[in-house]
Amino acid sequence: MSTWLNNAWYVAAWTDEITDAPIERQIIDERVVLWRQDSGDYAAVSAFCSHRRLSLANGRVAGNRIQCGYHGLEFASDGRCMTVPCQNAVPPGADIRGYPVAERWGLVWIWMGDAARADPATIIDVAHWGSPEWGYNRGAAMAYDCNYLLITDNLLDPSHVTWVHRTSFGGTTGDAEPMRIREAPDGFTVSRWTSDTPVAPFYRELVPFAGNADRLQHYEVRYPALAVIKAVFVPAGEGGDNAEANAHAFMMDSYNFITPETSGRSRYYWFQMRNIRPGDTELSVAMSAAVLAAFSEDLAVLNEVQRGMDTATGPTISIATDAGPLRFRQRLERLIAAETT
Repeated sequence: MSTWLNNAWYVAAWTDEITDAPIERQIIDERVVLWRQDSGDYAAVSAFCSHRRLSLANGRVAGNRIQCGYHGLEFASDGRCMTVPCQNAVPPGADIRGYPVAERWGLVWIWMGDAARADPATIIDVAHWGSPEWGYNRGAAMAYDCNYLLITDNLLDPSHVTWVHRTSFGGTTGDAEPMRIREAPDGFTVSRWTSDTPVAPFYRELVPFAGNADRLQHYEVRYPALAVIKAVFVPAGEGGDNAEANAHAFMMDSYNFITPETSGRSRYYWFQMRNIRPGDTELSVAMSAAVLAAFSEDLAVLNEVQRGMDTATGPTISIATDAGPLRFRQRLERLIAAETT
């Protein structure tokens, strides 16, 4: 059985990664080439020319088409071969596959399944995008040497922050607080409030108040592998359902998009929105660097987890904090099975 959903939007690239030249990506075990057309729209087709299988990433953009760098065959954005130099007719079998693409949130998204089912309106929404009251920071895509489900496990587990991110997102208290698990049609959310604890190192210069805080950890993962991680800090004793309306609240929404490349390799795209100092470019740069350092802690652990999964013998166990990730995996398996049958 397949290990991923085909009928889903995956992030293929940042828009600024696709310039005048085409680029190649591997997404759910398929090689694709992306380019920007003269019209300004993005396009994606199967990576290899139907003639001698040279990757079209070695070719060039010709108007709205992609031209092979070996013999000049030209392909439209839907994969149709439009021109074969030195002959009048295009031979049967020259067409390749085209993929629906869309641009959202500074990212190029690709639909890997049935093109008739591709609806850009179903791409995840980003709250506060473009708001003058919210700042934005981002970083380069990260390459993980692990299966994408290990990353979704991690993103549905607030408890790991205490152990993996002790000098960044985490701290030394709050690890015993219970989790709340909520199911929705598009995924699961695991969350908890920790009360009256020191502000974690990453956030100390960001929260607009002094002293201990109540903190919301909101870990939301949607199918197939998109996560919204919300951090809310308010003065101690003021946490709860209405905390986001608190005049002293610090809020950061982290958007995380995992693109499986193979069963053992994934690409990780991310950016954050924050409710403080929206025009502070220096703060955005500093936050991107600090987030990258913290996410690199995850990367190191998950790469080692994959190595352990591949090489260790004997059974693995599950513990209480695995409840959210396990339920997510079980539901995703059913969605994949329904798609493949």
